[in-house]
Amino acid sequence: MTETGKSSLFPTYTRYPITLVKGEGSRLWDDTGKEYIDLMSGIAVTNLGHAPQAVKEKLVEQLDQLWHVSNLFHIPNQEKLATLLTDNSCADAVFFCSTGAEANEAAIKLARRYSQKVLNNGRYEIITFNMSFHGRTLATLTATGQDKVKEGFHPLPGGFVYAPYNDIDAVRSLVNDTTCAIMLEMVQGEGGVLPADPEFVKQIAELCKQENLLLIVDEIQTGIGRTGKLFAYEHYGVEPDIFTLAKGLGGGFPIGAMLGKAHLAEAFSAGSHGSTFGGTPIATAAAHAALDTIISEKLSERAAELGEYTVKKLESKLAGNPLIAKIRGVGLLIGIECTQPAGEIISEIHKQGVLVIPAGPNVIRLVPALTIPQADLDQALDVVCDVLSQKASTISSI
Repeated sequence: MTETGKSSLFPTYTRYPITLVKGEGSRLWDDTGKEYIDLMSGIAVTNLGHAPQAVKEKLVEQLDQLWHVSNLFHIPNQEKLATLLTDNSCADAVFFCSTGAEANEAAIKLARRYSQKVLNNGRYEIITFNMSFHGRTLATLTATGQDKVKEGFHPLPGGFVYAPYNDIDAVRSLVNDTTCAIMLEMVQGEGGVLPADPEFVKQIAELCKQENLLLIVDEIQTGIGRTGKLFAYEHYGVEPDIFTLAKGLGGGFPIGAMLGKAHLAEAFSAGSHGSTFGGTPIATAAAHAALDTIISEKLSERAAELGEYTVKKLESKLAGNPLIAKIRGVGLLIGIECTQPAGEIISEIHKQGVLVIPAGPNVIRLVPALTIPQADLDQALDVVCDVLSQKASTISSI
């Protein structure tokens, strides 16, 4: 803020009236000293909670050694992290970047370049889905199936068409001789916490094989243990040709990654793509520590157990509440769909010391750390349910 109280920032965010200054585990504190239980994890970023010791130790160690050198040189931490990722996924090669949008940009570019430079078929169009969310760059917001993020940014790049989610016939109708890939989220997080139907995903994978299309899975929000598997595609018994990561990958430190099958490596030859800050020694040290902790401590399995527990508790405590349309989710990515806009409800939950976020206008999204203590989770869920019950009683008394 300036001396006049005016912010020097562009007003690109609608911010809650809370200034957070400290975090530890699943607790946060604001500048007045008020304490909160965190059920948002920085939008599915701090999967190990705030300031996790394992990540902190590796960061401190790396800060004393080397920060940045450029990808013109070999970076051992990159190789180490890439090996951990490929050893624990269906992928064979990794490209590191800094954000989820950048990872999705890389996926889009790889799909087009593979078609045009390796297969030599000239294809470029990618099918995505209504209510999807893939990022804020010009290409990724165009890939996103929500008009609200596109307002004022025309002309948008071509090469994207959109199908209704979970509608295989609609997808088939869009495939033509320019289609190179199908890109989807296994759970549409920003779109309302909407899981993909297993049969739909199976049919998408079969269609890609039949038509020689690449299957791209956006795991920016669902990856790194969030859904009860290390990667959400594992729930569906399919192997994407390309998938993308960010958010939880760095344990709170910014890093993104695009992963792909071995046969795609030829398309990303030297000089075809790059990222100045992609895979720095610091970022890859943090990410390796975070990923190794999630794997070694079986936190994906814990997310599956706590997610099932959370949904059952919410269904029990909110049974008969007229404000509740549906409770859904996979692992610790859970949505409470309300029958009315949820903004005021979310603000009241914040006032009661629990941080949650929306997923569209009517959905309350819960994305706690995979390490959240059971007691913290129970206390936070009680607050959420109490606020929803009080809100329902207020409405019924009018």
